Order: sequence, then C-alpha cells, then structure tokens
Amino acid sequence: MTAMVEDTYAEAFRSIYVEFLITARDRRWVEHAVHAATGNGCSTIMCDCEAGLDRYVGPGGDDSYTTPDGRPGAIIQLHMPRFRRDRVPALEKAALTRISQNVLTCPTASCFNLVESDTYFRMGRKVAYFGDGFQKRVERYGRRMWWIPTLGGEFVLDRRLGYAEGLMGGNLWFFGRDTDAALAAAELGVAAVRQSPGVITTFPGGIAGSGSKAGSRYKFSIASTYEKYCPLLRDDPRAESALPEGVGSVMEIIMNGHNLESLQQAMHAAIDASRETPGLLRISAGNYGGRLGKSFIYLLPRDPSALAVGESARSVT
Repeated sequence: MTAMVEDTYAEAFRSIYVEFLITARDRRWVEHAVHAATGNGCSTIMCDCEAGLDRYVGPGGDDSYTTPDGRPGAIIQLHMPRFRRDRVPALEKAALTRISQNVLTCPTASCFNLVESDTYFRMGRKVAYFGDGFQKRVERYGRRMWWIPTLGGEFVLDRRLGYAEGLMGGNLWFFGRDTDAALAAAELGVAAVRQSPGVITTFPGGIAGSGSKAGSRYKFSIASTYEKYCPLLRDDPRAESALPEGVGSVMEIIMNGHNLESLQQAMHAAIDASRETPGLLRISAGNYGGRLGKSFIYLLPRDPSALAVGESARSVT
C-alpha cells in the first residue's frame, strides 16, 4: 500500500544561520561533540537557537568532503528566525555558548567556519580568551586561526564565523494507523533528509512527536498542541478533530537549511523514502496560509509555468 501524498505545502520562513565543521581524532569523539553542541536546540520557542547535524564528513562519513585537517568531522548549523529583532546578537551568543562550552571542551576537537560572508562574528578571538593570555594567532591548514593551549593539548578554530540567510520550517506530517507505523515512516524520512546536504533536523532523532500550532489559549504561551490532529482528542467536541479516518498517530519532521532548493530536495527525498511504509495512510505538511513564511514547498510536483507566474514571488529565500 502506498500512502496518499496530500496536495499541500510546507510554509518555510527566513532565518540567519551559521555553519561550522567540527573535527576530532575519531568518529566517536566527533559524535560526542555533535551531541553536546546541538543539545537543547529543537525550537527557538524556548531554546537559544535551532541546532542540528547536516552530515558526517571525511573518513567514516561523506568521504567526498575532505576536512582541512584530514580527520573525521561533522557539519553543524545553528538557525535564528529572521523576524526576531535581536537575531544577530542572539545568534552570536548561541554560537559562542555552544562552541566555547561544547566544542572547545571536547577532547581532540577543532572548529572551522563554513560560511564565507561579508557578515561574520569574531568568534575565534572571543573563544580564545579562554587561553588567559597564552592564546595566539596561527596559520594552520592554509587558514588564519586562533590557537588555545588546553590540558589535552590544543584547540584551534577559525578567526571568523560567517553568517548568512537561510530558511526554517520545512516540514512533513506522517499519518499512521498507529504509533509504530507513523514513527517508522518518519524514521525513513529522516534517514533520507540526512543524505541531503545543507539541511538539518533539530528534534530528538529528527522527529517531533508533539507537533504544535501557533498561539495558545494561554497568553504566556506562543505555541501549543495542535488539538485538531491529536488522536486521543478525536471524540472531544472542543478539539474539532480534522484527523483522517483510521489515523492513530501523527509524527512530524521539521527541517532548516541553506535555501529553498535544499529544503525541496530533502522533503521530496523523505517522501519517496517513506511512502511505502506499512500502515502509513497519508503524508501532509503544516502551513499557516502564508502568515508565517513566504517560501512554499509543495509536496506534489507543480506546473513550472504556473510557478513562474504565480508563486515565485512567494518563494523568496
């Protein structure tokens, strides 16, 4: 059985992001750094940023990508919504916190900037103050870097951390007969997203089991459970259930990335990978009719001529 793919779209919105490479002695220590540096980074609703792994590179990962020091590595993105007035200082603080506390502290780790931009943070100098006067500027791997002595040996990082405009909010919903089916489909989708360069998922295992809608009946909360799609509220008249017949569980993948094209590629790869999952009934996506973002990512192919005249203005990165 092939799941129905709904003729709808995910509504992405503009962000600013940093992207950096972590390398370490071996894959195990790269993974430790990744888990620490992306922790508590699911949603900017209450986290300092949205953080996630793009992919592992170098030996043991995508070996078509050669790291500056030839060691195993991982590419990390941190995103901040562009509509936040304090987005630039907030992103800098999030990056400084995560690099100084989670990457610097990881045994054998180094850190490299991956965004070459006229807009940047002087991240290396700020992190280098940990050296307490013993830090120094060095040329390493053909790059201008800071060197910091540590108990384990040394930590090196690029002097600048560039930031650029990206997109947040690409998403897919997986409607299953039960939790096992919805989760299995979402897991296949995440695996496909992780093969799509330039895109991250930020929730545990790449999957949000809670979902949410914008707003709440409580004034202090800006987001809340999407009651229309909660299976255990199907018979509660207050919820006004919108669940398709037979759906017992809904899982969601949320994606951030470099641009519209990278999110399109990742979402369509996830659909192709998951739609044959036993017990999966439907694949859909969440949107707010253009109130949240202006970049629409359609789940089904569109007429290119229609996109060119009618929708390209809504797909601005």
